[in-house]
Amino acid sequence: MDNRALQEYVDRNNFPVIRKGYRKYLTFEGFEDSNSHILKSGIVKASVISNDGREFNLRYIKDLEIVSVLRDEYSQFIDSPYNIRIESEYAEFYRINRVKFWRDINENPELQHYVKDFYRYRLLRVMKKMQQMLMNGKLGAVCTQLFELCDLFGIQTPDGILINFPITNEEIAKFCGISSASSVNRILQQLKKMSILTVKDHKILI
Repeated sequence: MDNRALQEYVDRNNFPVIRKGYRKYLTFEGFEDSNSHILKSGIVKASVISNDGREFNLRYIKDLEIVSVLRDEYSQFIDSPYNIRIESEYAEFYRINRVKFWRDINENPELQHYVKDFYRYRLLRVMKKMQQMLMNGKLGAVCTQLFELCDLFGIQTPDGILINFPITNEEIAKFCGISSASSVNRILQQLKKMSILTVKDHKILI
């Protein structure tokens, strides 16, 4: 997705930049926040907590991107809809007053177009992913998540596509709605036997 309008917006403004270290949280689900955040650098993970306390991963986010959902432009505070946790050594964020951000969006046609495309693109991605996961069982869910990881972190090598990001079976399970990491391990072993993937230096090679 083309994020030039967002890049030009942050370049024109002297927004404060905050830094968070590995496994620290930027936002928690249900906590009030008066700011919007744009990821400047690093890798973060968005997740939600179910009623029984289990964590369900939504997606990884990297590069320049909005990580706070824009909602209700008139209220001073909104509840964060999900958790944002840092998954790289550190991550940096532009912090913007949310009401100002909405005002700037409404006054800037290019930024407004970017935000509309951003949410349309995300909705289509989520619909496609859910369709693939729900219609093909646990195996399909894991394969769908591996495909997404390839898209985000994949590096072409002579032997295949290396997912150049360490991810545990437990984290894959949380992306797929699978209750245990051992179930993911069995599926990965099945894919290994089919010569679809191998593990190299604790990273998955497709």
